[in-house]
Amino acid sequence: MRKRVVAVAVAVTAAATWSVFADQPAAQGSEPAAQGSNDAGSAARMTNPLQGRTDLVEEGRSLFNQYCGHCHAPNAATGDRPRDLRRLTLRYGDDAPAVFLATLNNGRVEKGMPPWKSVLSDDIIWRIFTFLETVQTKP
Repeated sequence: MRKRVVAVAVAVTAAATWSVFADQPAAQGSEPAAQGSNDAGSAARMTNPLQGRTDLVEEGRSLFNQYCGHCHAPNAATGDRPRDLRRLTLRYGDDAPAVFLATLNNGRVEKGMPPWKSVLSDDIIWRIFTFLETVQTKP
């Protein structure tokens, strides 16, 4: 019973997380923290460390449906634009991975989204993002 209550609580929190993330405006003039850059004046774009791992897409889809599907529809197939996570690259371009990770880790309390840093591991977050990369709307 306790596992079910925890699972429901996580699912509800995940729904709030995803609905707020999809509504977040792109940051203007800000770059994600540099990763692996030797030049202090240049910032490297954050990328999904699991990008291209087609073997993880199905698992990412399953995790998405478990944590996010009740708010963003199964398989991210929602028509509600603020919640449509198929538009991440259209909205944020190359900054989508950084916005995605920052939003999930830090939350957006003012929009009802709690921080997920202590709930979901980076690995799970990137597996979900790996799935989302496969369903992005093309310009």
